[in-house]
Amino acid sequence: MRPSPSEGSKACRSIGDKKIMRLFVAIAAASLVLLGFSAMPNAGATSFEQLIAPPGACPGAGDANAPTAVQESAMLCMTNFARRHDGLGDLGDPAKLDRSAGLKSADIIRCDSFSHEACGREFTFWMQRVGYFQTRCWRAAENIAWGTGSNGTARSIFGAWIFSSVHRENILGSYGQVGIGVRVGALDGHGGAYVWTQQFGQRC
Repeated sequence: MRPSPSEGSKACRSIGDKKIMRLFVAIAAASLVLLGFSAMPNAGATSFEQLIAPPGACPGAGDANAPTAVQESAMLCMTNFARRHDGLGDLGDPAKLDRSAGLKSADIIRCDSFSHEACGREFTFWMQRVGYFQTRCWRAAENIAWGTGSNGTARSIFGAWIFSSVHRENILGSYGQVGIGVRVGALDGHGGAYVWTQQFGQRC
């Protein structure tokens, strides 16, 4: 069963200053632009299914028991496969953004809140706290999702995202880097929930 798209939110600000399907996979997206503009996806007439890497192309993508690092690498592989298929460049994977994404997934579990504002924090909170933003002009976006069992694998979560326009827009957007974090814990009464976060960044 393919999850239906959730609500996405957008904002445009100057420096100086959803709802969710929980039966199998829950997804949400947000983006924020500071001194920049949101980028529209470049998918064109491309079949969305063709944006999903074939089985075996990204080791660990379908294995919920794989080590965390393997699952996160598989999600990066799935993401860059889609971008290459759409004629876009690969996204870099900086350690600070990975750390931020992992901390966001941990917040969602700790506060039992599937939200871009989990624990009462804006979705850019950890990006700023880990020191990822070091310029006065940047663009950011976030995808979050969770699922249990086989529905929590990188392949399942990515498939849910790519069939949702707001999440696909982030994946195929004009960003240069992505951080990926998955954490496992109890969420919304479900044990063993795989909580995924993708955080996209671009310095302008």
